[in-house]
Amino acid sequence: NTVMAAQMTDAHRRFLQVLMSHGIMEGSEARKLHRHCCDIHKVYYAHDKLDDFISTINSHLQPLFMQIRKGMSEGDGRAHYALVNLAETEITKMASDYTENELELFRKAMDLIILSENGFASSTDILNLADQLKTKKMKKKEAEQVLKVFVEDKWLSESNGEYTLHTRCIMEMEQYILSNYQDAARKCNICHSLAIQSQVCESCGIGMHLPCVRKYFRAQTEPRCPQCNDFWSLDIP
Repeated sequence: NTVMAAQMTDAHRRFLQVLMSHGIMEGSEARKLHRHCCDIHKVYYAHDKLDDFISTINSHLQPLFMQIRKGMSEGDGRAHYALVNLAETEITKMASDYTENELELFRKAMDLIILSENGFASSTDILNLADQLKTKKMKKKEAEQVLKVFVEDKWLSESNGEYTLHTRCIMEMEQYILSNYQDAARKCNICHSLAIQSQVCESCGIGMHLPCVRKYFRAQTEPRCPQCNDFWSLDIP
């Protein structure tokens, strides 16, 4: 590798430590943190250089099979940064934190979410699976607690009793999901990253994230599919 990686400074190290403790950070928080770290350690700061700053950290994380990735929240389209473990893209990386039957419940929840029409699964549907676990059946009360922990740990998101995959989960497990759910998982036609909550063209079957749908059709007088040019009959969010 002839390109010399830029030096890691204490500012880079502090940024990495804070991100590690959060697991994932919204773009505006990451920009504030970038500035804060540079100020404290008297390192050159430019507001539009966050991605360069991060790629310096990434070049030093490479031998550890870790990477800071940039992704998007499917709900509002905001940028997020997450520290991702590249060595284990499987659910195995969760194995150190959860018991076998908790992981089985997570897998079943993930099945329901990915195979659903809209990228959500109701708590009722997930809890109904708790007493069908092969590893060790779970009482509903117990399963409710486990789901709560998955939300706290940013693997799932919950809103009004409906669960979906958290932005962090999608960023960490994109490869795992694409290879294990080949028939159901699709990439967004606009931003080309994995789309769980999406709208799907009724004619050709391509999918788009809701924020991408919003952005794409904003510029068009009549909403037409970017792939097949048929009229987009779904409600634009």
